[in-house]
Amino acid sequence: MSGTYRKLLVLPNIAIHNANALSSPFTIGFPAMTAWLGATHALQRQLNQKGFTLTFLATGIVSHEMNLQTYRGDNDYVASIIGTANPLDKTGARSAFIEEARCHLTVSLVIEVQGVPQQKEDELKAVISQLLHGRLKMASGDIQSFGEPTFFTIEDQNPDDTEFKRLIRKLMPGYALIERRELMIEAMEQGQDAIDALVDYLAIHHSCRELEDGSIVWESKRKRATDDKPVGWVVPIATGFHGISELGQAKNQRDPDTPHRFAESLVTLGEFKMPYRFTAIDELLWRYHYDAENQLYQCTQSVNQLSIIETIDDEF
Repeated sequence: MSGTYRKLLVLPNIAIHNANALSSPFTIGFPAMTAWLGATHALQRQLNQKGFTLTFLATGIVSHEMNLQTYRGDNDYVASIIGTANPLDKTGARSAFIEEARCHLTVSLVIEVQGVPQQKEDELKAVISQLLHGRLKMASGDIQSFGEPTFFTIEDQNPDDTEFKRLIRKLMPGYALIERRELMIEAMEQGQDAIDALVDYLAIHHSCRELEDGSIVWESKRKRATDDKPVGWVVPIATGFHGISELGQAKNQRDPDTPHRFAESLVTLGEFKMPYRFTAIDELLWRYHYDAENQLYQCTQSVNQLSIIETIDDEF
């Protein structure tokens, strides 16, 4: 082997029931990136406990199908969350409960793994299947079914690599979630604040024009970026947390030995992109990144980019 090779584990077509769709305190939709990286971290810890000295370095998420549990009537302006049917109380009335946004979805996870020799792959796949059939959850949802785990060894920075192409075909049809924080950076450099930069790319603008015959035609469209930065299916995504207090001890904290701090959600722009458009695996993968200077705990695809922070106190 002349180039640099990387080993990837694909967990295909994971059907998840009742995943948490409340991705941040003010967005509902696809589960937060912290949920997916947290699930792979939990899987790694369980594998380490079973004697596998491996490390999961990065995670990519590809969505094949998603059903957000909301309902909108014919004359409704906004959608309503479909709640669960809790048991009746002693008087026969429905007891009070907090609405929880849920979704049913099917995803594939692409995990960059280190420390797995080829002779251990079959054993590892069997143990992973056992764990996924067990009590492991993803995005707070229950795993109902999944495809057979598969290993790929691809040549780094080679879009013509046969294994890379085979990996991409394994992920189709689907949409990979990538980070588009540079769109917000560009808007903020032009004078917009963070929340305006976010909403500007999500808002649907309606306009009408009159034809020669006097009829009216309505058009609906979103903002488009420049030619060198095209915009596709853009969505708000939660990518981590921003510390808003100093490290210290809190009363009744879960872990008495670990410093505690209050934090708020990080929200930026993301884009769903079909895997066949990728030319390198790093365009798909997400990693943990801790920025001590700015108190950021985030999932990112590029640690060198300026962080875009959205906090409730600053914007609402």
